[in-house]
Amino acid sequence: MAFFTRTRRYRRSDVSPWPFVGLVGLAACFFLYAASGPFTPWWAQTLLLLLWLVATVRAVGWWSERPTWVAWAPVVCLVVWFVVIWAGAAWWGW
Repeated sequence: MAFFTRTRRYRRSDVSPWPFVGLVGLAACFFLYAASGPFTPWWAQTLLLLLWLVATVRAVGWWSERPTWVAWAPVVCLVVWFVVIWAGAAWWGW
């Protein structure tokens, strides 16, 4: 019956809330990135969604190793989205 026994008990302090905060933020960023489709060209929309996918995969990879870094991923995604949309509107006339 060793299969059903627990080898380690987790304390509440063992689990960091920051990865959960980061992934909720990345989910919110996805809606922002997807909603920019009507006023961006197809290639910019594709690059934005690809960037979001890379950031999400990287954040999941950081889940256990660097949990506080996961919370910064949506902040970086928001800044990149704002810069890309602003630059597109100012320089390329989107």
